[in-house]
Amino acid sequence: MAETGFWAVVPSKDLRRAKQRLAPVLAPAERSGLARAMLEDVLSALASVHGLAGLLLVTTDGELARLARTFGARLVLETDGRGVTAAVTAGMQTLATEQATGMLIVPADVPLITAAEIDSILAAHGPAPAVTLAPAVVDGGSNALACSPVDAIPFRFGPESFRRHREAARQHGIEPGVVRLPGLARDIDRPEDLGRFVARPSPTRAYAYLEERGIVARLRAMPQDRPFTTSALRDAS
Repeated sequence: MAETGFWAVVPSKDLRRAKQRLAPVLAPAERSGLARAMLEDVLSALASVHGLAGLLLVTTDGELARLARTFGARLVLETDGRGVTAAVTAGMQTLATEQATGMLIVPADVPLITAAEIDSILAAHGPAPAVTLAPAVVDGGSNALACSPVDAIPFRFGPESFRRHREAARQHGIEPGVVRLPGLARDIDRPEDLGRFVARPSPTRAYAYLEERGIVARLRAMPQDRPFTTSALRDAS
Protein backbone atom coordinates (compact mmCIF):
# COMPACT_ATOMS: atom_id res chain seq x y z
CA MET A 1 0.00 0.00 0.00
CA ALA A 2 1.16 3.54 -0.75
CA GLU A 3 1.65 5.94 2.12
CA THR A 4 -0.62 8.96 1.87
CA GLY A 5 1.50 11.71 0.39
CA PHE A 6 3.28 12.74 -2.77
CA TRP A 7 4.78 9.88 -4.79
CA ALA A 8 7.28 10.01 -7.65
CA VAL A 9 6.55 7.92 -10.73
CA VAL A 10 9.31 7.03 -13.21
CA PRO A 11 8.29 5.32 -16.47
CA SER A 12 11.07 3.21 -18.01
CA LYS A 13 11.25 1.16 -21.20
CA ASP A 14 12.79 -2.27 -21.40
CA LEU A 15 16.47 -1.33 -21.31
CA ARG A 16 17.30 -3.73 -24.13
CA ARG A 17 15.15 -1.63 -26.47
CA ALA A 18 15.81 1.79 -24.99
CA LYS A 19 17.19 4.83 -26.77
CA GLN A 20 16.73 3.66 -30.34
CA ARG A 21 17.29 7.18 -31.64
CA LEU A 22 20.88 6.99 -30.40
CA ALA A 23 21.57 4.11 -32.80
CA PRO A 24 23.68 6.30 -35.14
CA VAL A 25 26.27 6.81 -32.38
CA LEU A 26 25.88 3.98 -29.87
CA ALA A 27 25.83 0.20 -30.27
CA PRO A 28 22.88 -1.71 -28.74
CA ALA A 29 24.80 -2.71 -25.60
CA GLU A 30 25.98 0.88 -25.16
CA ARG A 31 22.43 2.21 -25.45
CA SER A 32 21.24 -0.27 -22.87
CA GLY A 33 24.10 0.58 -20.52
CA LEU A 34 23.51 4.31 -20.85
CA ALA A 35 19.76 3.89 -20.27
CA ARG A 36 20.46 1.95 -17.08
CA ALA A 37 22.98 4.54 -15.84
CA MET A 38 20.55 7.41 -16.48
CA LEU A 39 17.76 5.55 -14.71
CA GLU A 40 20.05 5.06 -11.71
CA ASP A 41 20.82 8.81 -11.68
CA VAL A 42 17.10 9.59 -11.64
CA LEU A 43 16.20 7.03 -8.97
CA SER A 44 19.12 8.10 -6.79
CA ALA A 45 18.07 11.75 -6.87
CA LEU A 46 14.42 10.96 -6.14
CA ALA A 47 15.28 8.53 -3.34
CA SER A 48 17.10 11.30 -1.49
CA VAL A 49 14.14 13.74 -1.52
CA HIS A 50 12.57 13.82 1.93
CA GLY A 51 9.36 15.45 0.69
CA LEU A 52 8.31 12.34 -1.24
CA ALA A 53 6.30 9.57 0.38
CA GLY A 54 7.67 6.96 -2.02
CA LEU A 55 8.80 6.04 -5.49
CA LEU A 56 7.24 3.89 -8.22
CA LEU A 57 9.19 2.53 -11.18
CA VAL A 58 6.75 1.62 -13.95
CA THR A 59 8.19 -0.60 -16.66
CA THR A 60 7.71 -3.58 -18.93
CA ASP A 61 11.15 -4.87 -17.87
CA GLY A 62 10.78 -7.28 -14.95
CA GLU A 63 14.57 -7.50 -14.70
CA LEU A 64 14.56 -4.01 -13.16
CA ALA A 65 13.07 -5.35 -9.92
CA ARG A 66 16.48 -5.59 -8.25
CA LEU A 67 17.40 -2.07 -9.33
CA ALA A 68 14.11 -0.76 -7.95
CA ARG A 69 14.81 -2.38 -4.58
CA THR A 70 18.29 -0.81 -4.50
CA PHE A 71 16.69 2.64 -4.42
CA GLY A 72 13.71 1.72 -2.26
CA ALA A 73 11.29 1.91 -5.17
CA ARG A 74 8.23 -0.20 -5.84
CA LEU A 75 8.04 -1.89 -9.23
CA VAL A 76 4.83 -1.68 -11.24
CA LEU A 77 4.84 -3.89 -14.33
CA GLU A 78 3.07 -2.38 -17.33
CA THR A 79 2.62 -5.41 -19.53
CA ASP A 80 1.23 -3.81 -22.69
CA GLY A 81 4.24 -1.61 -23.46
CA ARG A 82 2.10 1.10 -25.06
CA GLY A 83 4.39 4.03 -24.28
CA VAL A 84 4.98 6.68 -21.64
CA THR A 85 1.38 7.82 -21.27
CA ALA A 86 0.19 4.25 -20.67
CA ALA A 87 2.99 3.63 -18.16
CA VAL A 88 2.25 6.84 -16.26
CA THR A 89 -1.46 6.02 -16.27
CA ALA A 90 -0.70 2.61 -14.77
CA GLY A 91 1.25 4.30 -11.99
CA MET A 92 -1.54 6.81 -11.44
CA GLN A 93 -4.14 4.06 -11.15
CA THR A 94 -2.05 2.28 -8.54
CA LEU A 95 -1.66 5.46 -6.49
CA ALA A 96 -5.32 6.46 -6.89
CA THR A 97 -6.43 3.08 -5.57
CA GLU A 98 -4.17 3.56 -2.56
CA GLN A 99 -5.32 7.16 -1.98
CA ALA A 100 -1.98 8.89 -2.49
CA THR A 101 -2.20 12.67 -2.21
CA GLY A 102 -0.34 13.48 -5.43
CA MET A 103 2.23 12.31 -7.91
CA LEU A 104 5.37 13.65 -9.56
CA ILE A 105 6.23 12.17 -12.95
CA VAL A 106 9.89 12.21 -13.98
CA PRO A 107 11.37 10.57 -17.10
CA ALA A 108 14.15 8.01 -16.88
CA ASP A 109 16.56 9.90 -19.15
CA VAL A 110 17.39 13.10 -17.23
CA PRO A 111 20.74 12.22 -15.61
CA LEU A 112 21.47 15.81 -14.54
CA ILE A 113 18.46 15.85 -12.20
CA THR A 114 19.17 16.82 -8.59
CA ALA A 115 17.28 16.43 -5.34
CA ALA A 116 17.32 20.22 -4.99
CA GLU A 117 15.43 20.58 -8.26
CA ILE A 118 12.80 18.11 -7.11
CA ASP A 119 12.49 20.07 -3.87
CA SER A 120 11.90 23.19 -5.99
CA ILE A 121 9.00 21.54 -7.80
CA LEU A 122 7.40 20.37 -4.58
CA ALA A 123 7.84 23.81 -3.01
CA ALA A 124 6.23 25.50 -6.01
CA HIS A 125 3.28 23.10 -6.10
CA GLY A 126 0.14 24.66 -4.70
CA PRO A 127 -2.80 23.15 -2.82
CA ALA A 128 -4.96 20.66 -4.70
CA PRO A 129 -6.20 20.74 -7.32
CA ALA A 130 -2.85 21.75 -8.74
CA VAL A 131 -0.49 21.02 -11.62
CA THR A 132 3.17 22.01 -11.86
CA LEU A 133 5.25 21.53 -15.01
CA ALA A 134 8.99 21.58 -15.71
CA PRO A 135 9.57 21.88 -19.47
CA ALA A 136 12.36 20.34 -21.51
CA VAL A 137 14.87 22.77 -22.97
CA VAL A 138 14.15 21.46 -26.49
CA ASP A 139 11.28 19.70 -28.28
CA GLY A 140 8.51 21.14 -26.10
CA GLY A 141 8.46 18.14 -23.78
CA SER A 142 7.39 17.83 -20.14
CA ASN A 143 10.38 16.67 -18.10
CA ALA A 144 8.44 16.75 -14.85
CA LEU A 145 4.76 16.92 -14.05
CA ALA A 146 3.38 17.20 -10.54
CA CYS A 147 -0.34 16.88 -9.98
CA SER A 148 -2.70 16.60 -7.07
CA PRO A 149 -4.92 14.74 -6.94
CA VAL A 150 -3.14 12.08 -8.94
CA ASP A 151 -5.88 12.11 -11.60
CA ALA A 152 -6.15 15.90 -11.81
CA ILE A 153 -5.62 15.90 -15.59
CA PRO A 154 -5.31 13.37 -18.43
CA PHE A 155 -1.69 12.68 -19.37
CA ARG A 156 -0.54 13.67 -22.84
CA PHE A 157 3.09 12.70 -23.19
CA GLY A 158 4.68 12.84 -26.62
CA PRO A 159 5.36 15.73 -29.02
CA GLU A 160 4.62 19.16 -27.53
CA SER A 161 3.56 17.59 -24.25
CA PHE A 162 4.38 20.72 -22.24
CA ARG A 163 1.86 22.76 -24.22
CA ARG A 164 -0.69 19.94 -24.21
CA HIS A 165 -0.41 19.39 -20.44
CA ARG A 166 -0.76 23.11 -19.81
CA GLU A 167 -3.89 23.19 -21.98
CA ALA A 168 -5.29 20.10 -20.22
CA ALA A 169 -4.81 21.75 -16.82
CA ARG A 170 -6.60 24.91 -17.94
CA GLN A 171 -9.44 22.85 -19.41
CA HIS A 172 -9.89 21.39 -15.92
CA GLY A 173 -9.94 24.82 -14.29
CA ILE A 174 -6.32 24.70 -13.05
CA GLU A 175 -3.72 27.34 -13.87
CA PRO A 176 -0.51 25.29 -13.98
CA GLY A 177 2.68 26.41 -12.30
CA VAL A 178 5.86 26.34 -14.39
CA VAL A 179 9.37 25.87 -13.03
CA ARG A 180 12.42 25.94 -15.31
CA LEU A 181 15.25 23.80 -13.99
CA PRO A 182 18.56 23.43 -15.89
CA GLY A 183 19.36 19.83 -14.97
CA LEU A 184 15.88 18.41 -15.29
CA ALA A 185 15.32 20.26 -18.56
CA ARG A 186 17.96 18.24 -20.42
CA ASP A 187 16.95 14.74 -21.40
CA ILE A 188 19.12 12.51 -23.60
CA ASP A 189 17.09 11.19 -26.47
CA ARG A 190 18.87 12.17 -29.70
CA PRO A 191 22.53 12.21 -30.79
CA GLU A 192 22.57 15.99 -30.42
CA ASP A 193 21.45 15.67 -26.79
CA LEU A 194 24.23 13.18 -26.13
CA GLY A 195 26.76 15.51 -27.75
CA ARG A 196 25.78 18.35 -25.42
CA PHE A 197 25.92 16.02 -22.44
CA VAL A 198 29.45 14.73 -23.07
CA ALA A 199 30.71 18.25 -23.84
CA ARG A 200 30.54 19.09 -20.13
CA PRO A 201 31.71 16.52 -17.53
CA SER A 202 29.24 15.87 -14.72
CA PRO A 203 29.26 13.80 -11.50
CA THR A 204 26.63 11.43 -12.87
CA ARG A 205 26.53 7.70 -13.38
CA ALA A 206 25.67 8.33 -17.01
CA TYR A 207 28.79 10.38 -17.67
CA ALA A 208 30.96 7.90 -15.77
CA TYR A 209 29.56 5.06 -17.88
CA LEU A 210 30.29 6.88 -21.13
CA GLU A 211 33.79 7.85 -20.01
CA GLU A 212 34.78 4.42 -18.69
CA ARG A 213 33.89 2.79 -22.00
CA GLY A 214 35.72 5.33 -24.11
CA ILE A 215 32.51 6.70 -25.57
CA VAL A 216 33.18 10.26 -24.44
CA ALA A 217 36.53 10.30 -26.22
CA ARG A 218 35.01 8.67 -29.30
CA LEU A 219 32.22 11.20 -29.57
CA ARG A 220 34.54 14.15 -29.03
CA ALA A 221 36.79 12.87 -31.82
CA MET A 222 34.02 13.08 -34.40
CA PRO A 223 34.60 15.60 -37.19
CA GLN A 224 32.97 18.89 -36.24
CA ASP A 225 31.59 19.43 -39.72
CA ARG A 226 29.49 16.23 -39.55
CA PRO A 227 28.99 15.29 -35.90
CA PHE A 228 26.86 12.37 -34.75
CA THR A 229 26.29 10.68 -38.08
CA THR A 230 26.87 7.04 -38.88
CA SER A 231 29.79 7.86 -41.18
CA ALA A 232 31.38 10.15 -38.59
CA LEU A 233 31.08 7.43 -35.97
CA ARG A 234 32.79 4.94 -38.29
CA ASP A 235 35.61 7.35 -39.08
CA ALA A 236 36.18 8.16 -35.37
CA SER A 237 36.26 4.52 -34.25
